[in-house]
This record gives sequence, structure tokens and C-alpha cells, in this order.
Amino acid sequence: MLDHIKIGNILFLDIETVPQYSDFEKVPEAFKQFWEKKSSFFREEEQTASDVYQRAGIYAEYGKIICISVGIIVHKAEGQFIRLKSFYGDDEKNLLSDFAKMLNKYYAKNKSIYLCAHNGKEFDFPYISRRMLVNGISLPTILDVAGKKPWEVTFLDTMELWKFGDYKHYTSLNLLTHIFNIPTPKDDIDGSMVADIYWNEKDIDRIVIYCEKDVLAVAQLFLRYQGKPLIKPENVESATD
Repeated sequence: MLDHIKIGNILFLDIETVPQYSDFEKVPEAFKQFWEKKSSFFREEEQTASDVYQRAGIYAEYGKIICISVGIIVHKAEGQFIRLKSFYGDDEKNLLSDFAKMLNKYYAKNKSIYLCAHNGKEFDFPYISRRMLVNGISLPTILDVAGKKPWEVTFLDTMELWKFGDYKHYTSLNLLTHIFNIPTPKDDIDGSMVADIYWNEKDIDRIVIYCEKDVLAVAQLFLRYQGKPLIKPENVESATD
């Protein structure tokens, strides 16, 4: 499976997002009205917009990116390695600008690169693109898919690949890592805890570690799809700034 794709041409990624404000009371009044309307579609009858504000982070219009982690697999004489790097911080525009520069640099060197994430086509790729536009950042060529033919879009999605054409099927990364005997990335925190750790504990380093674990898990899953051996723990290289 996927033998036609060179593993070294794939940039694996994951993002972590949070609501733009620490709590609903700090949201500007005009913006509160938008969230009131948005949340009315999914909140329970007894819940208020404030009660479900923690979900705002999953929507690009109401959330922001605090971390993007990427990984690329390289081969050395000692074996197969993965290099991880993270772009993170409170300044979303700054981290997105740095990430865009990196993407443009990679694309300039290799027009055959792919981006790969779990549920990336529904979440990571559009979220990054939307937040770049909001922050006034030009989309890197690989993310600028408007007008492109389907075969010209170089996005890979490990969740979509697992569907095998079954549109109604959803499988979490955590479940897939379990059934493929890949170390879980959820051994410390999971996505539902990120906003609290960011806004209340102010421990972004912990979030970065979690994000990089997700990137590693996606890369390992893709290797499983290709029928190749996993990357050894000692062959994981991190270059977070």
C-alpha cells in the first residue's frame, strides 16, 4: 500500500489549538453573539454559550493555533530516523509566519513533497490556511489549493486512507495506534486538556511534547500502512526552539 510515495517526501504534521480567549467573559461583546449562534447548533438545551466555550478552539473562526509540530523521515547509515521541529508560542502570527517560511523553503527544494496528518483534510490543513489568511500571511504554494485539480493537491490523510472509500467511517489516531501496536501519543494528555493546560496551567512546553508525539504516531502509522518497520525510540530527533 502507498508504495508509490517516497517516505522522505512526506512532511508529517499536527496542530494544537485553543479558544482565542481564556474564558467566555473575556470575549468581546460583538463576538459573543457569533458564538451564541454557532454554539446553538450543538449545545444541550440546559447549556449556555459560556458552558461550551471550551469547544471554540476547534473552529478556526473562534480559535487560534498555539503549536504546529512537523516531522520528516530520513535514512542514515545507522537506520531510519525522524526529525521533529515545533513552531509554538502565544503569538500566532509569528509561529505561522515561521511555519510558512519553512514550507516555502522545503517546496523550493522539492516540488514532490506531501503534507500528512490524521484527519488533516478536515482539520489541520484548512485550519492552518484559514488562520494564515486571518493573520495576513500569504499561503505557501502547497497549501494554496484553490483552482487546483484533485491530483495536484499533495495532501495525505491517515484517517482518510484507513476509510478505503467508506465516507461514514471515523477512526481516531489513538485507536489506530493501539491496533497497529504503536506507542500511544496520549500517555500524558489528550486534545480535550490542551486549552486548560495552555490558559490555566500556562505549560506550553507540555503541549509541544504532546503535539510532537502525535506527529511521530502519524508517521509510524503511515509506515505501518506501507508495511515498513517502525522508527526506533532512540532514532527520534527533536529540534524544538
